[in-house]
Amino acid sequence: MKHFWQTVPRPFLVVAPMADVTDAAFRRLIAKYSAHIRADGTVGGPAVMWTEFVSADGLVRATPEGKEKLLADLLYDESERPIVAQLFSGDAAHMEYAAALCHELGFDGVDINMGCPDRSIEKQGCGAAMIKDPETAIRIIAAAKRGARSDYHDGIPVSIKTRIGYREDEIDTWIPRLLETAPAALTVHLRTRQQLSKVPADWSLLPRVVSWRDTLAPNTRIIGNGDVLSAADGHDKVARSGADGAMVGRALFGNPWFFHPEQRLPVRLTALPTHGVDRESIVTADRDDITVTYITLEERLKVLVEHTQLFCELLPHKNFAVMKKHYKAYVSGFPGAADLRQQLMGAPSAADVAAVVEDFLARACA
Repeated sequence: MKHFWQTVPRPFLVVAPMADVTDAAFRRLIAKYSAHIRADGTVGGPAVMWTEFVSADGLVRATPEGKEKLLADLLYDESERPIVAQLFSGDAAHMEYAAALCHELGFDGVDINMGCPDRSIEKQGCGAAMIKDPETAIRIIAAAKRGARSDYHDGIPVSIKTRIGYREDEIDTWIPRLLETAPAALTVHLRTRQQLSKVPADWSLLPRVVSWRDTLAPNTRIIGNGDVLSAADGHDKVARSGADGAMVGRALFGNPWFFHPEQRLPVRLTALPTHGVDRESIVTADRDDITVTYITLEERLKVLVEHTQLFCELLPHKNFAVMKKHYKAYVSGFPGAADLRQQLMGAPSAADVAAVVEDFLARACA
């Protein structure tokens, strides 16, 4: 069956699933601010987006109230398509149920998390723990495909996100087992579980994954993940590795403009004038580069407010403190940032955040 992964133009960049980061509010901002018109008249942006990962076990076992909260993590907007729901479970029946639910909810695909290093997830036999239990992993993939109806004309594809190994490089044992199931796409975080993010992602390893794909599952899309710093960096890493695409994670923090082809960059400020922040000082270090469009401080902070308001509107069940982890990314690199950040961290509501930002901009641009 032909699915959307086979029609995504290569090379491509996709949005990583990051818990309490790439939620519905942030994804909607990425869709809005990275959108652009391609030469062929279509609207561009990230090639694919993922939801935060959701517990399939929770979708089966949770109380009605708990299930409602989990379903909120599967909230998406049409502007985010293609949108893939990421699930985790060590129980095949639960995975089948959750994949069927995602099919019913209209997702474009289902992805299985087999790389999360969080200990609470691993204790459930999920995430990176799957690397140590390939037989269970294979059963989970098969269950997801049944639930998603992947082999039928009305089905949706199943993909996998994992790591190169648990304690060491296991590309030549672990990756072939996954590819033998012919996933629609395979994202490989180029670190082991033990390495976490303490060492640089090793993109030199990805050609081995591509080689296994070419041998075992030629239709599977291979996506590299780890330390993609910019769109240009992502495309370079893809070209050097022979992969189909790159997944972007931490570089998205505070930067919903990431995928815009003008490469609009978050600003930094030069010296702070005694009377306030001069608008002309809001530039990057290389202000003579005419190929770059800069994001003004005012625009950056207004998007922070918009992000906060969307978070409260779409995710009222989440603790407001979750939103505040974004403030450090939005509010950095300019005089007065530390004080502004401190005020924002103490703001109890979206309205208070808006008031703090409005006051700062009024004083800074006076």
